Amino acid sequence: MSQNRPVVVLVDAYTSGKYLPPEFTALGADLVHVQSTPEFMPSMPAPDLSVYRAALVHEDLEGTLLRLKEYAPVCVLAGQEPGVLLADQLAEGLGLPANGPALSEARRDKYLMGEALRVAGLHCADQLKSRDTDTLVRWAERTGRFPAVVKPLNSAAGDGVFICADAEEVRTAADGILDTETIYGDTNTEVLVQSYLQGTEYVVDMVSYEGRRHVCGVWEYEKRLLPSGRNIYDRDRLLAADEGPAPELIAYVEEALDALGVRFGPTHAEVILTPQGPALVEVGTRIAGNMHPAFHSAVAGGNQAALTALAYLDPARFLADHAGRRYGKLREAVCHTTSTTQSGTVESIDEGAVAELSALETVDRFDLKIGPGGTVRPTVDLYSSTLRIFMSGASMAEIDRDCRRIDEIKDRIYRFRETSAGAK
Repeated sequence: MSQNRPVVVLVDAYTSGKYLPPEFTALGADLVHVQSTPEFMPSMPAPDLSVYRAALVHEDLEGTLLRLKEYAPVCVLAGQEPGVLLADQLAEGLGLPANGPALSEARRDKYLMGEALRVAGLHCADQLKSRDTDTLVRWAERTGRFPAVVKPLNSAAGDGVFICADAEEVRTAADGILDTETIYGDTNTEVLVQSYLQGTEYVVDMVSYEGRRHVCGVWEYEKRLLPSGRNIYDRDRLLAADEGPAPELIAYVEEALDALGVRFGPTHAEVILTPQGPALVEVGTRIAGNMHPAFHSAVAGGNQAALTALAYLDPARFLADHAGRRYGKLREAVCHTTSTTQSGTVESIDEGAVAELSALETVDRFDLKIGPGGTVRPTVDLYSSTLRIFMSGASMAEIDRDCRRIDEIKDRIYRFRETSAGAK
């Protein structure tokens, strides 16, 4: 690695954050990784640190800033959600492009996020946060609008999110969340209860630089509600940028990002189109979790990781060629996340079932989320799903056909140890 190459700092490059280093490297940059916690977070695969010039473990802000100054970085950004707050602090402290400290907490804390939107006059859920379960229950009873949503303030991927049909379910959900840890290792000292947003949920992914944005994709969520009240991911379907509600959703997310002080970097926003108009569920200032560069480029003509690298390393080109523009849908596309009711320790992978999956016409690529020695448990959120499958075709009928076949194959992928295997 050349000492003359620009240096990019990534904080907590878990999951889809792994797609950022190749894009920055392709544009001539070296990378430094900052780990925000003493140990890697066990809920996610550890980043591959071999692609970085250096890997630092954060202990205190002053010390980390001092160490980073040696590399004269050109930008700092979060590789995934747990790195958002520290990335904001480091970028600000180094005088680099940053979204600023004033609303940093509101870009992670779901209660503060909603209140920032309310101040800006944007439609959003009614809400209350508290440590006292009785207070949360009384709020839900007083509003009288069930179902209600109960969830942690600072998690993601559906972790700890419950849709509650009555006050007693609110109490049970809140009691179950309080003082437990999120997937990021944070303790839930308070719980958030919100009004239920009725409507279809969508994703809007963007990249910003100096407040000017490129829209990378609008995806329609298909979720399944379990008897437990957990709403799990099933399929994300790509819309054309001018299809159905996409223009309205894009305009709303632009306003939401302005309200949250987002001027730089990638964003992944989840929005529900209610009868009263779009309402934000949450937005993360990082690339989308279901992002795969090659797949997204093939179906949408570009991808969020590559555009993020371009924005930070060649902002003039990004602003001239991409800001103020939207992706172009090239094929029907779906990201399918499979669920299971099985449980057990994986002994091996059934290569025959993998070959059947690979042979399906619309399957472009897929991730086996659990390897031998890993544990399968009944799906309650994104991190307990079993497969992530990227699919594309000339028609949705083709994709629907192969999804039905996937449902027949998915639970044959993992072979369990006899002593701990579970079954449907």
